[in-house]
Amino acid sequence: MAQWYATVQRVTERALTARKRRRIVRREKQKKKNPVLDWVEAFLWAAVVVLIINQYLFQAYQIPSGSMENTLLIGDRIFVNKLVYGPELLPGMVKLSGFAKPTRDTVIIFDNPLYLSKGPVFDLVQRIIYMLTLSIVDIDVNKNGQPRPHFLIKRAIGVGGDRIRIHEGSVSLKPRGIDTWMREADFKKLSGANYHTRRLLSPKDYEVIHAQALVDADKSAGITPSPVTAKLATEPVSAYGDQYEWMGVRYEDLHAIYPESRDYSNNWRQFELGWYIPNGWVFPMGDNRDNSKDARYFGPVQLRSVLGKAMFKYWPMARIGAIR
Repeated sequence: MAQWYATVQRVTERALTARKRRRIVRREKQKKKNPVLDWVEAFLWAAVVVLIINQYLFQAYQIPSGSMENTLLIGDRIFVNKLVYGPELLPGMVKLSGFAKPTRDTVIIFDNPLYLSKGPVFDLVQRIIYMLTLSIVDIDVNKNGQPRPHFLIKRAIGVGGDRIRIHEGSVSLKPRGIDTWMREADFKKLSGANYHTRRLLSPKDYEVIHAQALVDADKSAGITPSPVTAKLATEPVSAYGDQYEWMGVRYEDLHAIYPESRDYSNNWRQFELGWYIPNGWVFPMGDNRDNSKDARYFGPVQLRSVLGKAMFKYWPMARIGAIR
């Protein structure tokens, strides 16, 4: 027994001595290390941690426009949950599976369908810099120095199986299983949704928008507009306007002028019948309806383009809180 204890003691002493020796060697190497290299190494490790968190868990974004007022204001800084819908393996490449799918009324961030890429290398560098600086630095700007909208943040108004139509900026829905159209306000009461929309245009603005669309359609067909319509079209309208409504009225008038034209007929019916949202797609719109370029202009968005769910406002401090 004494011999066994002695053996254990020797092995323990050797292990402790070896560990102490390794610590001494490591300490000496640290002393010899260049402080600049030490700082660079610490910075790189911190950058890697920030990238991993931003790419796979939570990413910081800055709100660039007023399309989601008053839910989100220009300059708000938010965190987006990227894990819930599945992060990308690399920025802009290979989307992984998530734990859930976007649901109706959720505020989501997604790839802008109208974005014109400058190339995969630039996109990768831009997104890495954007993540490393917590959305402070964006190198993807236009000739005026304004950020180009690579990503959009909107609310998922429609989901797979819904029908949606829009008239004078007001949304009507026909969800799966419901046979009649419902105004958005009525549907929100039925579903318990508590988001608020903002309108900037008045009924008078829409009278002018309709007149301007009719005048444009008549002139393109070589028809002289009525004096009343022509006069109304010259009146001032809100700077925001409603291009979607303008296009719908224009196609309706051109369809009446050229009923044999399949193009005018199809375009008019698109506005008249609204959108059908296929499974695996969502229909995102801004809460500030009259100042938002959203699915009215580019159509439904595939779920694989949805990058995350807006979760939390962290700046400015007066607006800290959950996003609903």
